[in-house]
Amino acid sequence: MKTRVAMMFGGKTVEHEVSVISGIQALMAMDTEKYDVIPVYLTKENDMYIGEGIGNISSYKDIPALLAKSQRVIMISEGGRVLLQPYPLRRWGANKPLEVDIVFPVVHGTNVEDGALQGYLKTLGVPFVGPDVTASAVSMDKFITKAVLKMHGIPVLDAEVYTLSDYEDMDTLVPAIEERFGYPVIVKPVNLGSSVGISIAKTGAELVNSLDDAFRYATRVLVEHAIAHLREINCSVLGDENDAIASECEEPLHTEDILSYEDKYVNSGGKGSKGGSKGGQGSKGAGMANLARKIPADLSPEERENVRDLAVRSFKALGCNGVSRIDFMIDEDTGELYFNEINPIPGSLSFYLWEPAGVPYKELLDRMIRLAVRRQRQEEAVTFTFDTNILKNANLGGKQGK
Repeated sequence: MKTRVAMMFGGKTVEHEVSVISGIQALMAMDTEKYDVIPVYLTKENDMYIGEGIGNISSYKDIPALLAKSQRVIMISEGGRVLLQPYPLRRWGANKPLEVDIVFPVVHGTNVEDGALQGYLKTLGVPFVGPDVTASAVSMDKFITKAVLKMHGIPVLDAEVYTLSDYEDMDTLVPAIEERFGYPVIVKPVNLGSSVGISIAKTGAELVNSLDDAFRYATRVLVEHAIAHLREINCSVLGDENDAIASECEEPLHTEDILSYEDKYVNSGGKGSKGGSKGGQGSKGAGMANLARKIPADLSPEERENVRDLAVRSFKALGCNGVSRIDFMIDEDTGELYFNEINPIPGSLSFYLWEPAGVPYKELLDRMIRLAVRRQRQEEAVTFTFDTNILKNANLGGKQGK
């Protein structure tokens, strides 16, 4: 009997469209002889829809029309089973729910990748692929990630986080950043990916613009020194906190000082790309898989192993699960290697880094599901209840609890 997988993508996030691409890429690569896959679209209001067109990328050219012919569902737990229940219930007609064995979130950004969706799934008691609640929340907060990794001896750049109250007093904030870091600095929302809201400032005027942009997308913004002569190297990791392996390394190519959203998803169009999909499976070549890049990255054997070792150490220190991508920075003036950030559920699930390492996309997805099942079994072996008679003898002493 096939395992029924709810492949979930979209959501209330500025990375909504990227998630749809990543989710449908994964959907197309799944082993349908082993898995019965149900595509589940999360709207920008986080409503869930299933239906014939949900797994078709061309349907998203007109989302209102897609939703009109699709079925809204809610996820419920009943009798130890997790169901996709049609909603609202019809007085007449079909209300038959679909049972799911495991959820596969292919989601990016705030409200879905940061532990919020994972907490919801955990409360329902359904196994899910990818990082758990804590790992998701920590990994999506760039400042907390740095603090955790610094404790584990992973090299990171010093940074500072500023809040909305800081932003309200720009006359104080800008000089404080100048004194703390000088120029150039990089400004980014503390909990977003896909390069949204990220920019480099080299003057006071640019810093004001960068802060304005970053605070459009987040209530907390991170600032750190920007490396003048920067080389970016990325590496993916597959596994869990106990056992993990690293993929091949890549060097993304970009048109600006930093890798922009346009570089990743708009301008690439597949041109100049090396190491992308060889399978030509429709939309599988889109998104992060189509970014211009060098695979493998032009590194010495020693440099390559150092990146891969730091990637695995970072992944384990953050308690991740499934597939993540770790982005590193090389300061070409000093040769120093720094951890930059982790993508706990990366765009395109980084399949393009695993195919050169001998792991086809179909196998990658299968391994991720098996990791989720193993985690569920391990958690079920842990005791979550403790028998006491506290409630039997409890007496709050009247209405005031005296």
